Amino acid sequence: MIDKSYLHQLDPFAIQITETFGLRWYGLAYIAGFIVAWALIRWMGRKKISTIEPNRAGDFIFAAVLGVLIGGRVGYCLFYDPTLLYTFTNEFPWWKLLAIQDGGMASHGGMIGVFVAFIIWGKRNNVSLLHLIDIGALCATPGLFFGRVANFINGELWGKALSADCQPNPPAWSVKYPSEITEVWLQNPEQFGEQLEKLESLQTTIAGGNSFHQTIVSEMYAGNQIVIETVQPMLTAWYPSQLFQAVAEGPFLFFAMFIIWWKPRNQGILASSFLLLYGVSRVVTEAYRQPDDGVMLIMGLSRGQLLSTFMIASGILLLIITSNRKTKKLGGFKKAIFN
Repeated sequence: MIDKSYLHQLDPFAIQITETFGLRWYGLAYIAGFIVAWALIRWMGRKKISTIEPNRAGDFIFAAVLGVLIGGRVGYCLFYDPTLLYTFTNEFPWWKLLAIQDGGMASHGGMIGVFVAFIIWGKRNNVSLLHLIDIGALCATPGLFFGRVANFINGELWGKALSADCQPNPPAWSVKYPSEITEVWLQNPEQFGEQLEKLESLQTTIAGGNSFHQTIVSEMYAGNQIVIETVQPMLTAWYPSQLFQAVAEGPFLFFAMFIIWWKPRNQGILASSFLLLYGVSRVVTEAYRQPDDGVMLIMGLSRGQLLSTFMIASGILLLIITSNRKTKKLGGFKKAIFN
């Protein structure tokens, strides 16, 4: 039987210089997101959709970059792995909080960081905070999309396993990870003893020793068909939750807010809509994603879902406040496009 599920074989490096150093797709995702946001802000400034002058778009994006990086990293440490705050090593950058090359950025933390950056930038440039968070909400969607795609390329933030009924003949849209051997099987030998025993047949094909299982993973990523044909049918098929979230947080969210801003609205309406829609999309899509290791569920909700419920509540509160305020209406894509 041909295994129709997708075997994850993507290289996390776009350009690799050494074994551990190079330009990663994850870094390119951030760069691409900020470039698209910069171009969009400049266009909205020229079309008078935004009060941010086109020549100030670069300054605004720089402030947002700092907010995302600082807030995203600190948020990850606070929400998911507090040990990073007080772990120090003998290797650069010596403090685990700063070791962003190892991964670990929280989208909720990034949003808090951006909000703080907008407060400071808005006061210095005499631009309404509500308008800035409207702009930030709209322009965040490309970055969210690219970031989730990078998660998929990196083979991180796995989805949940498909049901047992689907495992013998998984659908083509499901995904299998070679690293399941080292990250799951070897960690649970009692449960996956049979699979590990079957791998011994590859001893005559690839080198054995202490690195035998890691070599199997490497050979699968390298495209060794003999190894792939032996191992792939035994691997678990998972939901591609990263791609589910990429679509929900990127194109879907951008299109929804584009429609909301088709005509001018009170300042803050777009931001409140973002909080509501993003929060709902995270709650829904997180149902297909595995909870983070070591982070317990609270009332059956993952940490991401729990934080998203606070976003939904904040969105409702902000919507009530901004809907009744007498402020200058901004936005209006219809006029910008057709005039």
